[in-house]
Amino acid sequence: MSRPVTFVPPPGARAYRLGTARGEFAVIDAGSPVRGTALLLPGFTGSKEDFISLHEPLAAAGYRTVAVDGRGQYETPGPPDDETPYAQGELALDVLAQLDAIAKGSEGSEGSEGRFHLLGHSFGGQVARAAVLLAPARFRSLTLVSSGPAEISPSQQQRVKLLRDALSVMDMAQVWEAIRALEPPEDAEGELDAGLDDQEDLRRRWFGNSPAQLIATGRQLCEEPDRVADLAALRLPVHVLSGESDDTWPVPLLDDMAVRLEAHRTVIHGAEHSPNADRPLETAEALAAFWDRVG
Repeated sequence: MSRPVTFVPPPGARAYRLGTARGEFAVIDAGSPVRGTALLLPGFTGSKEDFISLHEPLAAAGYRTVAVDGRGQYETPGPPDDETPYAQGELALDVLAQLDAIAKGSEGSEGSEGRFHLLGHSFGGQVARAAVLLAPARFRSLTLVSSGPAEISPSQQQRVKLLRDALSVMDMAQVWEAIRALEPPEDAEGELDAGLDDQEDLRRRWFGNSPAQLIATGRQLCEEPDRVADLAALRLPVHVLSGESDDTWPVPLLDDMAVRLEAHRTVIHGAEHSPNADRPLETAEALAAFWDRVG
């Protein structure tokens, strides 16, 4: 499936380092918050560039979108050997710090409530859920893109375990060569090649990742508990969006999660695990329609 996505920010977007109380985070920031602002969290082995084709259509719909590299992910630094900063609770605190910095820089343009739309793709959905559970009053809505209720599927757990085992005995260069020598997988979580056609871009992104981050977040993917009931109890507007097929969390499982959350549900036809890259215009249209409804 063609995924014509690059690392080049679209016209009107800015790539910069967002300074927060918890350090600097690389972001791509686009649009004006006429109708609101959304923070976009990428998945395992992904980066802010996975959302690059969403910025223009969402800006046209009146939304500011800030896509971020998480701690130890691509262009955001993080310790290479210490897994402690990549615990889910720490990553959730990073999200809240990012919101504080965005709100401070916008000089009140987010509105008197200072609340944001939050979107997480795949593993980013797990981090987004943790942030919402930690501080629900900070958010106007939560969108889970191809991100399920608990741990990833058994087949994807095997892929993640292989990657984690390799990282424990090999350096990043050796693991990269091993990955490229194999038939390219969907990825350990469906994202090793999500949205990016240029092998040099993929290589540069891979070497930007912290090994400790990949090991720690890979473990979380395989051990995440079902926290749907906790999320449902908040009564926050939730949107469950996915492609029409997905090996990481089967689509029927995502359908069931949406029912349990009483969430808005969107299936993007012709898309798989990364509808943001596979069908960005359709995905942006669905996101804007949901955010418009939430207000």
